[in-house]
Amino acid sequence: MLLRYYYDEKLAQASYMVGCQATGEALVIDPMRNIQPYLETAAKEGFTITGAVETHIHADFVSGSRELAHHCGSTLYLSDEGDADWKYQQLSDWKVELLKDGSVFHIGKIKFEVIHTPGHTPESLSFLLTDTGGKADEPMGIFTGDFIFVGDIGRPDLLEKAAQAKGSSKKGAADMFQSIQKSKQLPDFLQIWPGHGAGSACGKSLGAIPTTTVGYEKRFNWAFKENKQDSFTAALLEGQPEPPHYFSRMKKVNKEGACLLKDLPEIYLFTSYQELDHILSNEGQVIDTRPADEFSRGHIPGTINIPLNKGFANWAGWLVDYGKPLYILGHAAELEEIKTALYSIGADRFTALGDIESLLKTAPQLEGYTNVTPSEMEKKVADGEVHVLDVRTEAEWKEGHIKGAQHIMLGDLPQHIDEVEQDKPIMVQCGSGVRSAIAASILQANGITDINNQLGGYSRWVNDTKTPAHS
Repeated sequence: MLLRYYYDEKLAQASYMVGCQATGEALVIDPMRNIQPYLETAAKEGFTITGAVETHIHADFVSGSRELAHHCGSTLYLSDEGDADWKYQQLSDWKVELLKDGSVFHIGKIKFEVIHTPGHTPESLSFLLTDTGGKADEPMGIFTGDFIFVGDIGRPDLLEKAAQAKGSSKKGAADMFQSIQKSKQLPDFLQIWPGHGAGSACGKSLGAIPTTTVGYEKRFNWAFKENKQDSFTAALLEGQPEPPHYFSRMKKVNKEGACLLKDLPEIYLFTSYQELDHILSNEGQVIDTRPADEFSRGHIPGTINIPLNKGFANWAGWLVDYGKPLYILGHAAELEEIKTALYSIGADRFTALGDIESLLKTAPQLEGYTNVTPSEMEKKVADGEVHVLDVRTEAEWKEGHIKGAQHIMLGDLPQHIDEVEQDKPIMVQCGSGVRSAIAASILQANGITDINNQLGGYSRWVNDTKTPAHS
């Protein structure tokens, strides 16, 4: 048997290839939209990808199942659990096997047993793997998707917060409690192969190691220690982070099926400032992907800054208007990385890449903002000379903030620009200085120019100024 692990750092998303070496068949569990890594593994190892499996209808990335079905003729193994609102649609063009609790299917001599594990979503499935070709008569491990993570479990509130399914959070939490009770019957030796790692918005405290075991989670995962449903529900729902805006779109896309990548238009490259000026003059959305310190020293007015790093896809999903064409400023060598990241979150209206060096050289003017330390701003904040805008999450804000600060979470800032006080200079603050830099670019793109980005965030502010937290 072959088992390969793939990890998209920008989405903290894991997928897996399982292959039967006896028959040369393989399948991919929770494939990402960019299927090239799976095709390369299959070619190298001599496998044919005959199946694509989904643990549930994903909210945080575009599934690559239909891409695999198109390229390889793979069968789609999809959940048939849950209510009518969360059934897969538009499947007539594909080979499909619908799965329920207790279903069994094989890839060569590898057996997969299906367990319905609702909670994160009503249709969520987990898959027990038994290598019968290796003479095993017990499962080796379980693919849990967004059910069990390392040190945490999947959040049950996304349908309510992202898909407006009223009342579904408590129902999901109750379902999750029952799923956890069911999983306690699994043998301790089972390996757990989860769908996400640390940094994913599908849970609140995911561990950073890639795998775990049922026995380890029984001993150390908080969810396995809560034996009363009421306290379990309260603990699970408390402090869940705000879901990115694009999550609601992903649910619909993955339920109905994303456009195949081959059908998307080619990205064109441009170096003309006149073209960029035309885009900006017509309210086009333009993202500069340089590091924040470079952007702060000089950027083209009207552009916003989302650095091309691990957080790029997440913050693009928060901030991009999916209804408008999207233009990116970067380097031609980064095009494939940018495309992969944007397409992974369904930002398919990515239209053109502007060469940032050429555009900066020919731009008639640049603007920037100031990076400041707490010691530089402490007196100005205390004297009311500066307006403090805190762009952290609600949970972070409640733990402590500067007295008199205004709170607008970064992902919501574009919709609340008119609420920002503009009669004095602004100091933008987050947890470390990363999110506040993005916020500074959004403010400037909307004509608010007297901006200071506080380096080191709130934790540095408290440490340097010795100011007690205000909550």
